[in-house]
Amino acid sequence: MAELLKGAAAAAAITEDLIARTRRLNEQGIVPCLAILRVGERVDDLSYERAALKRAEKIGIRTVCVTLPASCTQSELLSAIEGINRDRSVHGCLMFRPLPPHLDELAACEALLPEKDVDGSTPRSQAAVFSGKGKGFAPCTAQACIELLDYYGVSLRGKNVAVIGRSTVIGRPVSMLLQNRDATVTMCHSRTRDTAGICRQADILVVAAGKAGIVDHRFIHPDQIIVDVGVNAAPGGGICGDVRFDDVEPCVRAVSPVPGGVGSVTAAVLCKHVIEAAEAALENT
Repeated sequence: MAELLKGAAAAAAITEDLIARTRRLNEQGIVPCLAILRVGERVDDLSYERAALKRAEKIGIRTVCVTLPASCTQSELLSAIEGINRDRSVHGCLMFRPLPPHLDELAACEALLPEKDVDGSTPRSQAAVFSGKGKGFAPCTAQACIELLDYYGVSLRGKNVAVIGRSTVIGRPVSMLLQNRDATVTMCHSRTRDTAGICRQADILVVAAGKAGIVDHRFIHPDQIIVDVGVNAAPGGGICGDVRFDDVEPCVRAVSPVPGGVGSVTAAVLCKHVIEAAEAALENT
């Protein structure tokens, strides 16, 4: 039976530190504030939003939710971003991605002020992640994968890691964060030949495919550690990951559950980035 890499304990450790930092900001007249910009009602976005609001309330971060219909225009989206940019009380913004296909996501990311980008969506943040230098926040879910592995004492140095997924939201940035920790990374995607064979050779498998149950016993070996990033609507209700948990859990060393794994840590990392943005804003006043 695998060790379960549950996110609650890791998130609690991060949260405890953030509560103390929030109090110090409050003493200087600063209330950290997060704006959440959501277009449409994707199940994974809604799940993350609920977790983020709950975690922010616990830490003492004020939240502002800006929601637009999935059919909104580019002009409406940019107007919402501009409103967040102008609001000096907002220290960080989470804009859910991917956006609906009719919207220009790159233009939306470029419109957000880099100092308010707490989820690694602007070019400056992405440059910092890929270069390992400069200012900018990594995407929260990608960073949460690293935080979860760190909490459970999983060393990354010299490890072979397979990442399924190459999105700019998770797959690509988590690959760079892993490489920055001296892991050897293979990225797999929809055009990869023999993905299962590649994954069976990996010490650690990070699954961010966005497809329920894509990973089963064919992808694994007994000493493997699996981080399941997927959030999908489960057939019987609720959510499930990209890994067929019941098929995989008896056969690997460790696996993160869904729900209860990376998602809990992601919300805590988001709040950490907001606190850091608020602290930076205070230093610059």
